[in-house]
Amino acid sequence: MAERTIREIIQGQDLLTAPSTMTVAEAAGLMKQRNVGAMMVVDDGKLVGMFTERDALFRVLAAGLDGGVTPLARVMTRNPRTITPERSFAHALGFMHEGRFRHLPVTEDGRPVGMISVRDALGPELEAFVYELLRQEQVSQILA
Repeated sequence: MAERTIREIIQGQDLLTAPSTMTVAEAAGLMKQRNVGAMMVVDDGKLVGMFTERDALFRVLAAGLDGGVTPLARVMTRNPRTITPERSFAHALGFMHEGRFRHLPVTEDGRPVGMISVRDALGPELEAFVYELLRQEQVSQILA
């Protein structure tokens, strides 16, 4: 696992991207359709942000915003940390652990070429367990 390169992991991926003008509701619909927890926000071919389940929960729902009219530009995570495809998967896991995030965009010259996530490192059972722990923590924080 640790010796794989990012390029090996993203090979054949079908990128999910959206313009920063897309509404949160539209983006959430695409994420649900593709069964993913994050998408890259791209304008003019360049990565400008990330939109994640956590952004939807904290920056939209908890903030009382209307997802039907709120553009991603308003609630996305700007200037996300990225990795190049030549780096090792172990390096990517270190980035994700250090930054406390689950998704890492892969770029070449600022252009998105893929996305890696903890899902790439974990088996389905362990992934479901970790996801449930994170979900419970997020719900507790909102209700606190």
